[in-house]
Amino acid sequence: MKITKLSLATAIAIGSITCANAQPLEEAIKNVEVSGSVAYRYNDYEENNSSVKGDSSTSNLYKAAINIGTKVNDDVKFNSRFIAGNKANAGEVSLNTQADSDSNVDIFLSEVNFSYTGVQNTIITLGKQAVVTPFTISRDSIGNESTGTGVVAATHYGDLVSLTGGYFNQTNFDNNDGHALDTIGIDGSESFYYVTGTLAYAGATLDASYADLQDEFDAYSIGLTGNYDIADLKLNPYARYSSLDLDSSDDKNSLWKTGIQANLGIFGAYLAYGQTDKEGGTVGLDDSSDAGMDDHWRVTLSGISDASAIYASVDAQVTEKVNVALKYSGIDVGANSNDLDQNEIYVQTKYKMSSNLSTYLRLGQLEKTNYYGTNDDLKSNMGRLHVEYSF
Repeated sequence: MKITKLSLATAIAIGSITCANAQPLEEAIKNVEVSGSVAYRYNDYEENNSSVKGDSSTSNLYKAAINIGTKVNDDVKFNSRFIAGNKANAGEVSLNTQADSDSNVDIFLSEVNFSYTGVQNTIITLGKQAVVTPFTISRDSIGNESTGTGVVAATHYGDLVSLTGGYFNQTNFDNNDGHALDTIGIDGSESFYYVTGTLAYAGATLDASYADLQDEFDAYSIGLTGNYDIADLKLNPYARYSSLDLDSSDDKNSLWKTGIQANLGIFGAYLAYGQTDKEGGTVGLDDSSDAGMDDHWRVTLSGISDASAIYASVDAQVTEKVNVALKYSGIDVGANSNDLDQNEIYVQTKYKMSSNLSTYLRLGQLEKTNYYGTNDDLKSNMGRLHVEYSF
């Protein structure tokens, strides 16, 4: 007896379509678009200082995400996203550790919405959807994703100008376990709105965004990116300034950064510098968002007041599938900061077996000086293995 097996995503999509409006199976499948990713990450950290030797911790992270979309009619499309993973790192809070014993993952509906394209050059999306701003992370292969229920309208004028605005009456913003804004009581019930405009011309793109979270903060971010080729040399410079003002405080949070990526033949180099305000450096809901600065591994400038950071790396594409890199990160804090000087260096080998399957291995060391007032240095030996499949 021959048994035909359908993927979970296809079965869900076909079931939802046929239940709502019975039609031939082949017609239902034609209208279904399926994409997604599956990721596994293993972390191994060993902490050492004068009183603690070889204090090790390991974590295993898993996440699978499936996007299912189908055309309802000529003007409307249905979109959904399902996530299988630990909610502590996959959908609710920005937490990237899981020290529990091997356990089953959660499965939940992350997005469900309808998009309307009946207006020329415009898309209007209504429902539970990703919150796409410089202050949030809307999609992540292994970590947090910012979502909300509301309406977003995006329109564009040719390839030069675009304008997007969104309003959400509820979000999954929750700072109880690792969000950047852990000093105020965000619980997701606050309304959130934003507007973003972009202008692209002659290889440069300028974007500006403003956002407001009800009774909590307002923020803005301005960025400039470039894409230039000089003979065989490819240059990608960027600069961004972001600011966030809390409604409950007069302290100003700001972060500016600038950097450049250069590639020549098989070789590449990256250099970036950033600085935060003396009163605060929290400029978004996620430390790794575009407004923040979290370019490498465990050294993150976002959220640290009165500090500056440098990120530098060199890499070589030794074969079509293998890339090796050396990366350095460092943070220097000032007198007004309660944080620590940090330095990190690691090597990374990335192997891209095919266009939809890649893995990387990292080995390095992180050092924090004057570890929280103990006049001691903390040294951490670090290892990470990451495997990711996309479809």
